[in-house]
This record gives sequence, structure tokens and C-alpha cells, in this order.
Amino acid sequence: MIRSLSRLARLSAVFAGAALMLAATPLPALAQEHEAAAAAATSHGGEHAAGPVDIITPHITDGHHLELPYWKAPFYKEIELPHWEPVHIGGLTLDLSPTKHVVFMIASALIVAIALITAASRSRQQHASKGRSHGFAGTIEAMALYLRNEVVLPNVGHHGEAFVPFALTLFFFILTCNLFGMIPYGSTATGNISVTATLAIITAIVVELAGIRANGLGYLSTIFYWNKDLPFPMRVVMFFVMSPVEMVGKISKPFALTIRLFANMTAGHIVLLALIGLIFAFQSWALAGVPVLMAVAISMLELFVSFLQAFIFTLLACVFIGQIREAHH
Repeated sequence: MIRSLSRLARLSAVFAGAALMLAATPLPALAQEHEAAAAAATSHGGEHAAGPVDIITPHITDGHHLELPYWKAPFYKEIELPHWEPVHIGGLTLDLSPTKHVVFMIASALIVAIALITAASRSRQQHASKGRSHGFAGTIEAMALYLRNEVVLPNVGHHGEAFVPFALTLFFFILTCNLFGMIPYGSTATGNISVTATLAIITAIVVELAGIRANGLGYLSTIFYWNKDLPFPMRVVMFFVMSPVEMVGKISKPFALTIRLFANMTAGHIVLLALIGLIFAFQSWALAGVPVLMAVAISMLELFVSFLQAFIFTLLACVFIGQIREAHH
């Protein structure tokens, strides 16, 4: 398990780097709205004008700036991120300039790597001296063991140890990205559909490679339906009927992973925005307590959802790997 934590920490950095490519493009409509609102709220000299401030939307919108704490109202200041020259590959133009979500993904990868390397090192020392781990190292080890024994191995199937670092990387990386959206001045990278799509595509590639490795030529049966128990004429008919269905099934799995994580992490912030907006809609301090209490309750629920969605994404990835590895049986 200590070796798995170390491998997990190294893999998280590579994993996050692959996610940066598609995540460089912000959500156009929401990002432009937010930037326009920020420009309108800025007075001469770079100071922010007083008035109602949207503190929720920046957590889910992407952009080429970061919000940092500031001592004057509205208590944040925007820092522009560097703009790089676009990269031209044939007729394709890629803007690889860092965005807010890219910054928080890199931060998530660094936190996961540092935390898990530290936990693995301390766990090794504590096992050598006391025979068991405790404190922070014990907490991380307990989470990793639970995911390994109850989620990864039962669903991936026989000889599934090789998939433990990948599954744990999914969980801890997604969880850290989710939790960043819960802190002030933070941003939820997993509220960007480009990020969740990249995570789903990486997962789909791992799933298909696992199927090819486990089944060899039998992997083709997961694409082309060929039931040897049917009479030959019916077998041919079912081949043309069911093969497109098999292909749709392959496409729908990463699509479902993409939409589920993106929608759940965005929805919580949208509900918070609606609740806080009631205060400005009614313009009454007497009624402000009700939306605030409801917003606190939704925040607690969203904290639970952050863990739940990381767990579900990891669970479904393991289920998909196990299904394709056992496809030949």
C-alpha cells in the first residue's frame, strides 16, 4: 500500500498534465459574462466599485485571471494570468495560455503529490517503529485501503492491483479539485465540462487498453456483436443490428462520466447563487437570514457531494474496466 501511495503521487502529476490541454478553453458564455461584469464593476484607477458582488459565479466560471484577497470592498482583486502566443499545428490554432481552472488543477496535482508522498513516507516510518500508522498518514492509508479493497479490486476483477494507482489518482485528484471550489477565492475546475471530458477520455482510454490487454483478439467482440450460439443467418442479422449498439455503448460511458461530474459540481454553485440572490431581490435584511441558512445547508450538502462525486467517478471507472476485462467470458 505504501508503494501504491508513492506511485499514486507520481501519477497524479502526469494525470493533471494531460487534463490541462482541453481545459485551457474557458466556458465561453459564462466566462464572458463574468469578465464583462468585472469590467463594469471596476472604477478608474483599478479599484472595484461598491455594490452587490457576485461571489458564487467566479467559483464555476473560467477566465484569464485569479481573484485574490483584498482589504477593500468587495475584498478581492483580479490578477491577470499571462497570455501566450497561440500554437499553430497545420490549420489548428491552440491557445495554451493558463486559465484559472488550469492553475487550480496544477495546484490540485501538487497538493495530491505532496500529501501522498508525505503520507507514504510517514506511514513507512510508523509501521517500522510502531507497527501501524496514525494521524494524517493513517487517515490517508485508511482511505486508500478502503478504495482498494472495497471499490477497485471487487470491480476490476482478478489481477487488478495494477489499476489501484490509477483509480486512487482519479479519486484524490477529483476530490481536491472539487474541494477547491468550496473555499473563498477558489474555483471548481470540475465545473468546467472541458476538464470533466478530459478526465472521461483518459478513463475511456484506460478502459479500452485494459480490454485489449485482457482479451487479445477477443476485444473485437466488444465492438462487433457475434453470438456463436445463434444460427448463422440470425448471427449475421444480429451483427448488423447490435454492432452499432455496442459502439453507442462505448461512447455513452465517457459521455455519462463527463456530464455527471460537470452537472453535479455546477448545480450546487448555481443553487447557492440563486439563494444569495434572494437577499438582493427582496432588498430586506429581515429576510436575509432565511436564504443564508438555506445557503449554509446547501454548502454542507455540496461538501458531501464533492466526496460523493469523486467516489462515483472512481467506482464507475472500475466497473467499466471490470466489464471489458470480463467481456470474453
